[in-house]
Formats: sequence, structure tokens, C-alpha cells
Amino acid sequence: MIAAGLTQRFKVAFDPNSQIFSLAGTIRPRSIDEIAESIHALREAIDAVRGVLYIDVKRLIQMNNTAFQAFIRVALDACRERSDLRLIIITSSVVGWTTRMFRHLSTIEPQISVEVYDSMFYPGQSFVEDTSFIPILRAQTKLTWRHERTILPRHGMRPGIAVADICCGIGDFAVLAQKEFQPARIVALDHSKPSLAYARNVAAEFGVTGIEYTYGDASEMLLEDNQFDFVTCRHSLQIFNQPELLLKELFRIVKPGGRVYITNEKNSHCLGEPRAQSIQWTYNELARLLSHFEMDVELGPKSRRYLADAGFDDILVESFMVTNLDGDPQDFADIIAGWEKMFAAMAARHGEAPEFIDRFRQGFQDHIFAALHPKGYAGWPIWAASGRKPL
Repeated sequence: MIAAGLTQRFKVAFDPNSQIFSLAGTIRPRSIDEIAESIHALREAIDAVRGVLYIDVKRLIQMNNTAFQAFIRVALDACRERSDLRLIIITSSVVGWTTRMFRHLSTIEPQISVEVYDSMFYPGQSFVEDTSFIPILRAQTKLTWRHERTILPRHGMRPGIAVADICCGIGDFAVLAQKEFQPARIVALDHSKPSLAYARNVAAEFGVTGIEYTYGDASEMLLEDNQFDFVTCRHSLQIFNQPELLLKELFRIVKPGGRVYITNEKNSHCLGEPRAQSIQWTYNELARLLSHFEMDVELGPKSRRYLADAGFDDILVESFMVTNLDGDPQDFADIIAGWEKMFAAMAARHGEAPEFIDRFRQGFQDHIFAALHPKGYAGWPIWAASGRKPL
């Protein structure tokens, strides 16, 4: 069941299969009568379930006290009438007030509990939010930008358009895009508060203004439909355990005729000479290791299929190789050194044997050796792809 109210400003829905009652949008009635239909829908949902009813408010943007009291009155009454009933309210730290308003309910009614959705966002979140990873991200963007600044116009980037950089990380790509292409509007969204804080500082230090940095859940964004001409999501589908959910959201926010641009890797194709075999072994093992953390770092060549399955047409795919010949070889070596530290820690966390970790680290060190060797060659392949939202 789906219902809408107050001139479509909010929606309520009940999924009986999952026993989830969801509230989304802005609910600011002047009296309870204005939301009577939605209150009735909650009562019907409670009557229809046995055991647990999930009340999902992750996408609730605003709710005034009249609406809050009306919905909660129904929930509290139901708990007191039915000892078998449990209510789990799912909030999001993206909309901080929801955690404050709903959390106290568990202290006055033991049959109600409140969970913050974001704490279980995805398995690799703790690694990405490690601030020691920030220098690696900056070095990566520095090397990839040499290629992407010429690739992006072929995929639709141009001055004067509305751009969204989803999963913007530390925001340096948004800064470069703002300076190079001068879009009319650019929104940069990420789930990591430390990364966003860093991004704002970088933009301020570089004197770059006009970037709208936004905290948000990329799989359920509080951005309106059909807003942007060009949406980017770089190196992120591969670290989410459900990339199709992100693509669904990217499809939703891009305008008909606009394009979504993604970049992803195929880590097992990282290469180097000399010591090629050691390097190849480590990156094959890296892909296997990260699969245990629900990351698919082999996603790059799969981009076309993912975009097609999400509903995009006119799909463009190309690949480029970041190498030790792209400027200072030390920049490439610094990236690999950062990878070695982070991925060795993940291997240890996964319970790999010390002998494995030693060999695993050796492959990264050999990749660094190849990058810095006067006759060496080291590569890191990336796939760039985009698709158009049909008109």
C-alpha cells in the first residue's frame, strides 16, 4: 500500500511481506485531520502484523510536533494493547533530528527499540573512514585526473550544467571539476563525516566556492528526482555490497537525457615489470580478500552490464592505465605503499596466516620497486563508463 498527502509532500507505505511501514518526505499538518488517512494506514499495518513491525523513517525530512504526537500515540497505544508486538524504528544519522526525537521512545516503552541505519551501512565503511587513508585518496585523484580531464567531456561533462558527485570522498575531484569545467551547480555528497570535513577545508584553502557539500546515504539520497545533467560516482560501486542500489539512486536523480559517469577497477589486472609474478599473485589475492568484505574490485569491465541493467542507454565504456610514467614515479609508489598498509591490515583482520601476509605485502613492495626502477613499468587499470537516462 502506498499513500501520499499534503499535496504530495510526504508518502507512507506498508510492505506486508517485510512488515515495514515507511514514512518519507515532509509532514507538517496543521491538525491531525490532515493526516487521518496516514494514521489509519499505520493502525492497519499494526493490525496486519505479528511479532515485529519495522517503522522506517530514514527518508523523513521534516515532521512537526502535531504529526509526531499523532503517529507515536498510535504506536504507544498498540504496545499497551498487545504484549506480542515489538516496534523497531529505523532512523538515519543523515537526518540527525530523527535519532533525537525517536530515540527516547525506547526509554518510555520497552516494546519499542530504535536503530540507526547508518551504523550498519556497509562492511568496508570503517576502512574508508580511516583518516590515514586520505593522503592515498589525494594521490590517486592526482594521477587519475591527468586522464579523466580529457575523458569527461566525451561522457557529457561541460560548462554550465548541474553536476552531482556522489560518494565524493575527500572532495578533491569536485574541486578539480569545479575549476576545470565551471558547472552552474555542483553538489558533492558523501557518507563519511571526516572526509566531508576534509573536503570543505580543501575547498576553502584553494579558494574554491560554490560546491554544495552534503552528508548523505548514497543508496537513499535526500535529493529530488531528475535534478542533475551529469552525475559522477567514482571508485565507489566496487566497495558497496549492493552496487545496483546506488545505480538506482543515480538513475533517479539524473535528468532524462542526462548521463551518469562511473569509474571502477579490476585489481587483478594491476601489473609491473620487473617481478611481474609476485605482483600478479598479490593482486589476485587482493581481489579474493576484498570479496570477503563484500567489495568487488573486479567490477570495472562489468560497468556496461550494470548500467544496462539499471535502465541506461547509449552506454560508453573506455579504460585507461595509470602508470609510473604519469609524472613523478614516487606518486605512484606512495599510492601502492598506502595500499600495502591498508590491505595488510584487512588481511590480518580476516585471519590470514602470517606467512600469507608476508607474501601478500611482498607483491606490493615489488610493485613499488617496479615503479621506481629506472627501467621499470607499473600500471593500475581503471574503467570509465557512462550511460544516458532515456528521455
